[in-house]
Amino acid sequence: MLKVLLAGLGVRGRHWARVITGDARADLLAYVDTDARACQRACAEFGDRPAFASVEAALNSLDEVDALVLANPPLDREGIVRAAAGRGLHLLIEKPLALDLDEARRLVEIAETGGVSLMVGLNFRYLDVTKALKGLLRDERVGKPAFARFTYERWRDGRRGDLNDYPLTMRHPMLWEQSIHHFDLMRYVYEQEPLRISCRAWNPDWSMYAHESNVSALIEFDGGMIVNYHGLWQGNWAVPGFEWRSECSEGIITQRGQFGQLYYASRDDEKLTPVSLPPHERWITETRALFERFVNHALDGAVLECGGRDHLMSLAMLEACIRSSEQKSAVDVRDVWPPMSNRVE
Repeated sequence: MLKVLLAGLGVRGRHWARVITGDARADLLAYVDTDARACQRACAEFGDRPAFASVEAALNSLDEVDALVLANPPLDREGIVRAAAGRGLHLLIEKPLALDLDEARRLVEIAETGGVSLMVGLNFRYLDVTKALKGLLRDERVGKPAFARFTYERWRDGRRGDLNDYPLTMRHPMLWEQSIHHFDLMRYVYEQEPLRISCRAWNPDWSMYAHESNVSALIEFDGGMIVNYHGLWQGNWAVPGFEWRSECSEGIITQRGQFGQLYYASRDDEKLTPVSLPPHERWITETRALFERFVNHALDGAVLECGGRDHLMSLAMLEACIRSSEQKSAVDVRDVWPPMSNRVE
């Protein structure tokens, strides 16, 4: 059994509580949140357990802990990571690892120096639609991919009670909170690394966000892929739009829903061919699959997936977008962050 401490009981933390308590190989020891009401709610919803206001307080009180799942906002995490690494805890931390590349690198180095594993909670890799899309590309159902269009359009009401509200005041909320998923998916699915990015970020007049909430970028990868990316948190229609269309040498693959709706077609086909996908419970199915990989690594020594060092390259893409938008010119990603020795895991 993997003995787990869960820190952060907001929207995402409650997903984690459900997943951890439902895993036969994990034992959720205690909750951590600065809000006592959140701890009380978790006890009522997921089972009565000790609750603490800080990770440090929990570690001082608990004798045997194997892992920390950190689901709090990506702010001021260094002290928590140091305390957990000092106790030899495996770390599973919600994306993004930090809102600054230097801070993210420090967190990775703290984990590596402490000899503990750091996995980033990139749950979109574990969507069934993502696995099916990657399978279509690997078996070259419609040839090799050459370029793509990735469109995500949304009017995100950051004042809703079921959404985290800290993005309302953060810098570049679309990039750090949402695009990080999309950029990681591009690297993971195409198995290529970014080379150069041209980007424009902006905030429309009606935006409720304090900083740029919309992004358009042209991304070039080292294997030849070119992706035209359009990401909106403040589009002006409440009905969301999503399409990820990959143009391949013999046809196309298109995903028309964030959690499903995958199709492919050869060049001369009159209709798209749908890809059958298993039933999916949003936010739970893919999180359960991610946590299973974490448990397998911690208990069985399986290869670490979504590692912190790999995550740095996706964060470098965000930073390249910001610099490109500010400088009004293309930015080489390797100038933002030194070349990484590892490829996508």
